[in-house]
Amino acid sequence: MTNSAYKPVIGFEIHVQLATKAKMFSPAPNNPDETVPNTNIDEIVTGQPGTLPVANKEAIRLAAMVGLALNCTIDEFSKFDRKHYFYPDLPKGYQISQYDQPIAKKGYLDIEVNGKTKRIGITRAHLEEDAGKNVHPEGLPYSLVDYNRAGAPLLEIVTEPDIESAEEGRIFLQELRNIIRYLGASSADMEKGTMRCEPNISVRKPGETTLPKYKVEVKNINSFKFAEAAINFEIARHTEMLEKGETPRQVTMGWNEKNNCTVEQRSKEDAQDYRYMPDPDLPVLQFPQEYLDELRNRMPELPAQKRIRFLEEYKLPLADVENLINWKELAFYFEDVVSELDEWRSQENGLNREQLIKMAANWCLQDFSALLNQDLKNPLDSQVGPENFAELVKLIVQGKISGSAAKTVFRTMYEKGGDPSEIVEDMGLTQVSDEGAIAGAIEKVIAENPKAVADYKAGQQKSFGFLVGQCMKELKGKGNPQVINDLLRKKLS
Repeated sequence: MTNSAYKPVIGFEIHVQLATKAKMFSPAPNNPDETVPNTNIDEIVTGQPGTLPVANKEAIRLAAMVGLALNCTIDEFSKFDRKHYFYPDLPKGYQISQYDQPIAKKGYLDIEVNGKTKRIGITRAHLEEDAGKNVHPEGLPYSLVDYNRAGAPLLEIVTEPDIESAEEGRIFLQELRNIIRYLGASSADMEKGTMRCEPNISVRKPGETTLPKYKVEVKNINSFKFAEAAINFEIARHTEMLEKGETPRQVTMGWNEKNNCTVEQRSKEDAQDYRYMPDPDLPVLQFPQEYLDELRNRMPELPAQKRIRFLEEYKLPLADVENLINWKELAFYFEDVVSELDEWRSQENGLNREQLIKMAANWCLQDFSALLNQDLKNPLDSQVGPENFAELVKLIVQGKISGSAAKTVFRTMYEKGGDPSEIVEDMGLTQVSDEGAIAGAIEKVIAENPKAVADYKAGQQKSFGFLVGQCMKELKGKGNPQVINDLLRKKLS
């Protein structure tokens, strides 16, 4: 168990591959799903002599949008620099990046941790080109290089060391991912590598108030779960060393997900190791106030705003709201369903809006999400339109179908499409709510089960459930459970 007197200090470097059609400085395709090596390349990506880079306008716009969403300052001028170091997956021998004039700086992101707001400072967000990927064939004495990713537009977001626990780190990453997705800036999929995070971790000794003189960076993390685990592992490792009077070395670690531990990769570089210089082939970027005002006017509703609105307008539990917001497309789909339900309510009085909305949210987050995740689909890819989804909710609320019948109908809608009312009719699933028919079934069940009736009257509540089950059986599973319960209680009393 970690000594609580030792305080973690955590910052992040997050790389986000922007969703543009072309690379950052060339017209080569930017497709993170490409599986054939060295397909999305051209003479600029591969660093051929005599080629010149041209900055991608859409990547610059998306980067500025992310900066504004993170409450950053965007100066009027920004420039590109050359960051010199040699890796086999960077053919030019340098990376085009930004050093002292990044596109965005001095921002913040507020997160909610255990009911309290925590502000995480954003140091900077700068544009650069991604590197390629080294491939190490198992059992072979050489490595290969795939340049498909090389030159992809990358936004690096650097935070202040304001994060104090692995949980805070995970919450921050999830909120940042949601913002990026709501902006349409990137798919921000950690498993596919379009969002990559590198926590920088150190631990303060008891009583220490300044930043520790070391920090350890962890690379190769491809999920929120692993990010949280890696941070916890490093905090425990650092604390154990500090308690022994040792100081952790400033190194770069990798996360080994098979063994749930970090492993040392190399010593950590400093800025002077990169020999930055302004890129002579790219002009200085200028951001007039009119351009920034236009971007602000086009800013969509962001997750924090949507969270507040969902809580106030839909009266849903916070956990349901979080789950909806975490899936952008499902949140939009849910709102379309609610819109259909509101239109129906305007035509029929006496219906509880909160009940309808809660039922719609439950179906979205449970049955619908389960089927979508099983098939790796988004809501818009399914055959269940919001109108038919809303109609199914209506049928349940009106008591026209039972809960179990609704599941059968929904699966049919998902697999084949179609109107739920027609499916109910075709499958003979209409629920019996007629009190006369149900009363007749109750009379028969009471007459055939005198012992269960006597047990219930003697105080054995489980006998009531048995009698309800017999009534459902008599009605071939189509009886309205609420009507059966009400009439049976009246009869037995």
